[in-house]
Amino acid sequence: MRLDATQRAALIAIGYESIERGLRRGQFAPWPGPPSVAGLEVPAATFTTLHCDGELRGCCGALEARRPLAEDVWCHAWLSAFADSRFLPLAQHEFAALELQVSVLGPLVPLAAASERELLAALRPNEDGLVIQAGASRATFLPAVWEQLPDPVEFLRHLKIKAGWTAGDWPAGVRAFRYTTECFGAASRCAA
Repeated sequence: MRLDATQRAALIAIGYESIERGLRRGQFAPWPGPPSVAGLEVPAATFTTLHCDGELRGCCGALEARRPLAEDVWCHAWLSAFADSRFLPLAQHEFAALELQVSVLGPLVPLAAASERELLAALRPNEDGLVIQAGASRATFLPAVWEQLPDPVEFLRHLKIKAGWTAGDWPAGVRAFRYTTECFGAASRCAA
């Protein structure tokens, strides 16, 4: 999916509005309905990433499209600000310094993952987002995480830890998927 500048600006504004309404209401504000900008009603999976004073402040999203693009950004912006378990809910005084980025995910593409070596050989550094899954355990890194973890071995090691595995684990039945993102917004860091 390629979004034009008007669509991108509308999605960023939707994210900020969701957070602002959440601050005013003290709870999730219901989706106000489709925006006036065309093309944002198509189903899409998104992540919304927040930074405050250059530090990660929240990131939530979905790997599969379950609702229209604009509504997905609305929901994930609020979740990133108020429900990311790694952080306290956003406070009013933080709003002015908040930088919001949106990542629109492409489709999940299965990767061969019979072994860690096989998965590492299939990865495209600086391009792929990666999902690993075994049983009920699942984790993802957006493509922007390559900026902090440029070595594929370290990238995968940290993702395994995020999934709740030890760095040396390779559980039976591991499934892996790659995806790409269209990422935009303040500073365009877009990392989870």
